[in-house]
Amino acid sequence: MDVLPTVWFIAIAALWIGYLLLEGFDLGVGMHMLVTAKSETQRRVMLNTIGPVWDGNEVWLITAGAATFAAFPFWYASLFSALYVPLTLVLLGLIFRAVAIEYRGKGSSERWTRSWDLALGLGSFVVAFGVGAMLTLTTTGLPLNENGDRVGGAFAWLNGYAVLGGLAVVGFCLVHASTFLALKSDGTVRAAAGRWFTRWTPVALLPIVGWVLVVQFQTGTIITWALVAVAVVAVLWGYLNGRVGREGRAFIGVAVFLVAGAASIFAAVFPVVLPSTLDHAFDLTIQNASSGDYTLAVMTWVTAFGLPLVFVYQGWTYWVFRQRVSDHHIPAAHVVRPATGE
Repeated sequence: MDVLPTVWFIAIAALWIGYLLLEGFDLGVGMHMLVTAKSETQRRVMLNTIGPVWDGNEVWLITAGAATFAAFPFWYASLFSALYVPLTLVLLGLIFRAVAIEYRGKGSSERWTRSWDLALGLGSFVVAFGVGAMLTLTTTGLPLNENGDRVGGAFAWLNGYAVLGGLAVVGFCLVHASTFLALKSDGTVRAAAGRWFTRWTPVALLPIVGWVLVVQFQTGTIITWALVAVAVVAVLWGYLNGRVGREGRAFIGVAVFLVAGAASIFAAVFPVVLPSTLDHAFDLTIQNASSGDYTLAVMTWVTAFGLPLVFVYQGWTYWVFRQRVSDHHIPAAHVVRPATGE
């Protein structure tokens, strides 16, 4: 077995799972600002729950992309060229939501804030849908020829699996965010998040369950099916606890559901990193898509020293900002008027 390519396949899978786990509730909060929030105060509470951490969570996306580029350049080249259109939309979504978070408080009119709320919510939706579509197509396949080039037009990637995966991540983000908001806020936002979780979780998680089952029926093993069982038990446990107001357990249950379910998908497709729907002889695997051993060895040493620092920093950030945010923490909006010169 190729040890270093296998290690880096696992590392990249872990980075994507980490991104979905941490950025998932950020994206979900952005969407909940359009779906669940009923007042400006509630929207400001929601925004303040992710204010200290959202930009740090996006690091996982950058790191996952960079690790793919360095460890599996042929995987990176085929994936990013075949999915140029959705990835460009994801980039625009990331830009819109970042600008919206920074700019919505810079104006005083209702039209100003609502416009940026719309940019934040739609940007979050586009990012979640695009990332979900990309990851699903990574596991179900793209029309690639013997050179790893896409066959077909710019929208050859757009199929039922892409839509399923997009809805899967959107639904998961909404559920994950509802448990996060119930855990991190108090007052009206906490109550609204709890009601949404109880009512909509069974429906919102159906697409991601479908994605998991599609992959398992295609390439699943005993181990991956065991991971699926863990995911099912975890989400049921979390849902039952969420119904009775145990928000911490609900959050943990949904998080374990994501980790176990995503791990079952990556494990089921291993050692293929990007299947070809034209001919499995054209599949990209950890053997034919990876960098040389020297490159992978250097990356491993650098990661061994750098990754623990990331864990420590993010853990410290979450600990410092661990308190709940409530309506009474939100000061009244004020307007700074320019000096008149008098």
